[in-house]
Amino acid sequence: MKHYIFDVDGTLTPSRGKIDIGFLNFFNEFVEENNVYLATGSDAPKTIEQIGQPLFNSVIKVYNCSGNSVWEKGNNIYNNDWVLPPVPKIFLQRKLDESKFPLRTGTHFDARPGLLNFSIIGRGADTKQREEYVKYDTETKERWIIAKEFNENFRNENVVAQVAGETGLDIMPIGKGKQQIINDFNESDNIIFVGDKTMEGGNDYDISEAVKKLENGQSYQVEDYADTWDLLCRIG
Repeated sequence: MKHYIFDVDGTLTPSRGKIDIGFLNFFNEFVEENNVYLATGSDAPKTIEQIGQPLFNSVIKVYNCSGNSVWEKGNNIYNNDWVLPPVPKIFLQRKLDESKFPLRTGTHFDARPGLLNFSIIGRGADTKQREEYVKYDTETKERWIIAKEFNENFRNENVVAQVAGETGLDIMPIGKGKQQIINDFNESDNIIFVGDKTMEGGNDYDISEAVKKLENGQSYQVEDYADTWDLLCRIG
């Protein structure tokens, strides 16, 4: 029996955007015929805003906040109450102050169950402002550089930074990223993971590597929801 685990942001939807209606119709049919789970760094309200309550409730489980907040048929069945220690947060504040990107839109530290999302531009950015930061980040690799430096500085503090979405970093305890989701399955299960940040340093990397180590595990890197749609037409 196959178990499909999907990232959401950039995999099923445009980054921080709502799911395409055509793809939603296709994916609803896919969910009816398959065992589907969602794994995202976002919290439940943001995920529902992106994919809608019906889809959120129809999959077997939604692993929000990289598996630190778990939802089943609309019910919150688990939350991790971890909070980022002060010293790593001071490091991130310094990076926020030092960044040469000119815009700041507020909510740069977004505490979620079991993780903290950090963003230079801030979660108050509109679509155009986000596009400006994406262009800047693509040219400078700012988030990747911050994540690398963070992980070098705090490797003994049991915290890790991962590049997430288009503008943020997810900070969490080591081992409490999306890879923890695999503990809900048997080693012999046929697990298929699909995500857009499976490269090293991305927040899909650890779960992708964990799935590939399973006897019947497969992992796929996609570029966007259209890529996911094409993939499912080929393998689903």
